[in-house]
Amino acid sequence: MHLVFVSSLVPVENPSSGFDIANRAVLDGLRALGHRVSVIGYLQPGQAVAPGGGMHLLGELEVTNAKVGMGTKLRWLATAILNRTTLSSAKMLQAGRTHVETLLRDLQPFDGIILNSVQLPGAFTAAFQKHPTIYVAHNVEADSALENAATASGRLERLLFKREARHLEPVERQLTQGAAAIWTFAEADRFGFGYAVSDRAAVLPLVTRWNLPESHVEKVPEYDLALIGTWSWQANRIGLDWFLSEVVPLLPAGMSIGIAGQLPAVPAVSHPGIRFLGRVPDARAFVEAGAVVPLISRGGTGVQLKTIETFELGMPSVATRASLRGIGTLPGNCAVADDPADFARLLVEKVAQIRAGTCQRSSGADFHRAQKARLLAVLEQGLSRFAKPATGLAFSREQGDRSSITMKPASVPYGFAVHEGGQSR
Repeated sequence: MHLVFVSSLVPVENPSSGFDIANRAVLDGLRALGHRVSVIGYLQPGQAVAPGGGMHLLGELEVTNAKVGMGTKLRWLATAILNRTTLSSAKMLQAGRTHVETLLRDLQPFDGIILNSVQLPGAFTAAFQKHPTIYVAHNVEADSALENAATASGRLERLLFKREARHLEPVERQLTQGAAAIWTFAEADRFGFGYAVSDRAAVLPLVTRWNLPESHVEKVPEYDLALIGTWSWQANRIGLDWFLSEVVPLLPAGMSIGIAGQLPAVPAVSHPGIRFLGRVPDARAFVEAGAVVPLISRGGTGVQLKTIETFELGMPSVATRASLRGIGTLPGNCAVADDPADFARLLVEKVAQIRAGTCQRSSGADFHRAQKARLLAVLEQGLSRFAKPATGLAFSREQGDRSSITMKPASVPYGFAVHEGGQSR
């Protein structure tokens, strides 16, 4: 098949954020199945496009809120208001609909379009939905916005999140209803757009890289516990705040805890072993420098890429259940707990086992191999729907309204936050 992959940010050579890692995994999977893939999207400054060709750039665009000035943010907001769209899609309008339609015309013939997340597809929905589509849902973005409105620190921020939710819901409804298939990254998200479309939805297992690098020689850990993330992303920060306030006070004073990643305001913590390190040059090397990895997500939907990376590295870990979304089989050196006291106890036990030599890193190769095989199978099954007409089911309260579904909170919307590893979506 000839497929067109439409994404706000194109897959890059060295993905680091959760969004970039997922993009690259889907692209690599489609290519591994033997399909020709043409990519449409923006390139973030400082990045290099993924190898393999087929890139059709709409230009360079910085989408990370923390990296732009107030003037740019206000222009995005004004564009969103004037076009009655989301902030995330307002950023995408720079290219113009005519340019996008010309690109699509020049790429024909193609068998279908893979619409990757809501941002760019939401900006030019009418242009893309003239063709057969598959929608890739990184999260249920409208619910993400509502969750963040509830936890917003100020009235203006709360109003902006609520506005985002109002505009996201109809866009997500349109994209999912018109899709021949829907790919999500966690089981709960299959039903996040209503039961009327869930029969066309399937979960994509992910890998953080298509080929695992050679295992490093194990070294004496620099930290007993190693945590990394972009803590300015609200969903990540909720987990970090829970860990610092509920778990850390229960840990021994002699335990060393390294916390890496962007952190706008360093919290005051009395534990003497904590070190806030900010951005580190090599995230993988930092994780491997820990004895145990706490996986501390407390909500949201979508897969946790840090969990997958931890398992690929074979690192011992203690995880909340929310951190294990989208994971089929747990490695033997991962323990699970949601209660702070249990979480702290398991961390202490695992660190003690590491020091005693009774708990070690495992081989992540089997986990990686299984994830990749399942990913290819789901991709192939979804692509087979391009040969069939979409169902075109109408969305209604009786058939598939979100109000009839108990949803877990979702992750942060594109317009306001930074994703795992530092990449705003």
